[in-house]
Amino acid sequence: MRALFLTSLLALASGSAAIAASDGSPSIDTMKEVVKEISSDAYEGRAPGTAGEEKTLAYLVQRFEALGLKPGNKGSWFQDVPLVEIDAKNVSPLRFTGGKSTVSAAYGPEMVIATYRTGQPHIEVKDSPVVFVGYGINAPEKKWNDYAGVNVKGKTVVILVNDPDYQTPTLRGPFNGRAMTYYGRWTYKFEEAARQGAAAAIIVHDTMPAAYGWNVVQSSWSGPQHVADSANGNADQSAAIGWIQKDKAAALMASAGLNLDTLTAAAKKRGFRAVPLKGVKAGVSFDNAIRKHSSKNVIALLPGKARPGEYVLYAAHWDHLGHCEAAPDGDGICNGAIDNATGTAALVALAEANVKAGPTDRSQVFLAVTAEESGLLGSAYYGNHPVFPLGQTVGGVNMDALSMAGLAKNVVVIGKGKSQLDAYLDRALVAQKRVASLEPTPEKGFYYRSDHFSFAKHGVPMLYFEGGQDLAKGGPAAGAKAAKDYEEHHYHGPKDEYDPKWDWSGVKADLKLYYDVGRALANTTDWPNWMPGDEFRAIRDKSRAGK
Repeated sequence: MRALFLTSLLALASGSAAIAASDGSPSIDTMKEVVKEISSDAYEGRAPGTAGEEKTLAYLVQRFEALGLKPGNKGSWFQDVPLVEIDAKNVSPLRFTGGKSTVSAAYGPEMVIATYRTGQPHIEVKDSPVVFVGYGINAPEKKWNDYAGVNVKGKTVVILVNDPDYQTPTLRGPFNGRAMTYYGRWTYKFEEAARQGAAAAIIVHDTMPAAYGWNVVQSSWSGPQHVADSANGNADQSAAIGWIQKDKAAALMASAGLNLDTLTAAAKKRGFRAVPLKGVKAGVSFDNAIRKHSSKNVIALLPGKARPGEYVLYAAHWDHLGHCEAAPDGDGICNGAIDNATGTAALVALAEANVKAGPTDRSQVFLAVTAEESGLLGSAYYGNHPVFPLGQTVGGVNMDALSMAGLAKNVVVIGKGKSQLDAYLDRALVAQKRVASLEPTPEKGFYYRSDHFSFAKHGVPMLYFEGGQDLAKGGPAAGAKAAKDYEEHHYHGPKDEYDPKWDWSGVKADLKLYYDVGRALANTTDWPNWMPGDEFRAIRDKSRAGK
């Protein structure tokens, strides 16, 4: 950490007049200060392992220290998270030969490619037979196996995004209908392809089931990528993983005498069998600049006054994409102002408000995690190496990309109905005369796309909600328009920047909800659990039994 920079930050903090409002509401002035600071170009997009991380960590420690919080990890503010940065260089086109015609996809506009293997400076997939494996799912409990009867070891698998029933208008179906399951996430599809021994795994991009355009894929997969380190260098993973534009995938199938739409329709039905592309072989090569390093989670503690060995968790990820694919105006920094400088700022504002209100019975932990954008790596590492025992972690809240669309009449609960934390939110909403709603787009799989999932997998209930789309000004139509504008023009791009014209009214109301839920949880003797029958209930029960 740069001492000169930290010194200047301490001076900055001493002049800050922002404090929590007298009614217990966290300070929006504090929110604005933090968002504007860490989303500025000086932080270079806050990519892990860069000078932007160094500045971000220094700034957060300075803010927490000024509030009088305690270092949360045995006297340290940090938890080291071992990562490997891999930057693909000299990427060849992805070429499919042996069909009626050669199909070639260029890196960037037509395909992206990378690897999880941390010990290979050069990757080459050569003359690899190609197999279409539908949605790439192996789910014994659902009697569904897209890999049944086919050996893909050493081969290249082409995979559809999302679940087979994502177009179902209801939430009923083998994979919960419209509501994406973990089987629909790209992370799962690469994991399963590796378990099946595939040399390469390529997902077909389609905007609607992916829930984002190609611009998001290109910006997210361009430049250095971060993966978790392992003893074997992830040698058990596929050599190459990536995405291809849908029209290129269609051309690939046509070259093999097949039709992508027909194959897709067949893949939606139970009993589908993978289809080898006769005679078609894939090839791609690229070099890897590999750098092992430790990124850091930031952990701040406000000790409890009655039961300090019980913990309530506030979580948000501080990282973003760093330098990325430049916009037409040449701006090549993905600043991540909304995603997730807002959530990080919320941590600071909530800590400030809780300090002012005084300690709660239980301890409160403010956790800013790294590498969420690389696959929830920082929160996953904390879940696997908890600083505070998970059996003694009551639950908490996760904050990711707070909405600047304005005050909404509702909040959207990601995973509504899964845990007893919903009741805490419902009570807080009464005071604001607002309501909790189900996700309007469950097909986007948000439950598996933010850090609360890393804690849920270990049984810890975490509440994650977003400002709703039924806006006080303009109703659902205005909310949908704002959401579409953010997704198409800002999300994971260089234009997610601080805007002094933002409407903070919705953030103010939502932040008060996080505050009320957190303090209620920190002052009760209850231990909220998952609802009966939920996938995480048994894990929680086992964790609590061992404490």
